[in-house]
Amino acid sequence: MEEKEFNQNQGAETADFGINADENAAGTTHLNDSVTDESEIEKLNTELQEQKDKYLRLFAEFDNYRRRTAKENIEIRQTAGKEIIVSLLDVLDDCDRAQKQLEISGDVQQFAEGALLIFNKLKKTLDSKGLKSMDSVNSDFDVEKHEAVTEIPAPDKKLKGKIIDEIQKGYYLNDKIIRFAKVVVGK
Repeated sequence: MEEKEFNQNQGAETADFGINADENAAGTTHLNDSVTDESEIEKLNTELQEQKDKYLRLFAEFDNYRRRTAKENIEIRQTAGKEIIVSLLDVLDDCDRAQKQLEISGDVQQFAEGALLIFNKLKKTLDSKGLKSMDSVNSDFDVEKHEAVTEIPAPDKKLKGKIIDEIQKGYYLNDKIIRFAKVVVGK
């Protein structure tokens, strides 16, 4: 009977206050901290807005960087050969002068000498920019440097597997192949 009275007394206690009076009971912690939770929520919302703002600024900054580098990349590609073209303008001027001289004098021998001078100037200008021709004739065929156009019977046994003729010259630019040599190989 004592137990029944205890349960009734406990029920009366909670009925008077409308909440569980035991602070350690589960589900009662939020009731005591309701005032501080609102300020914490405001603080978290403020921090969240700051982080969103930082994120948006960082995203905008990255987008601007991406656009700027894309624009610079396009400009670099458009002017990449400028230095080479400027150095070749002297050779082009020489070609124009040679053409005018041919029209005036009509001397083919003098034109041939002038054309040879222009050719040597062109070659020297390209060499100064790092262009180097590939020497292929009588060397071993190398698939890394040569493109075989055809194979013909070798006139000599020593030329078997070697390059007999060069159809189109190969070139290096600063020791990197920029054009493979098109060759005829002896078999």
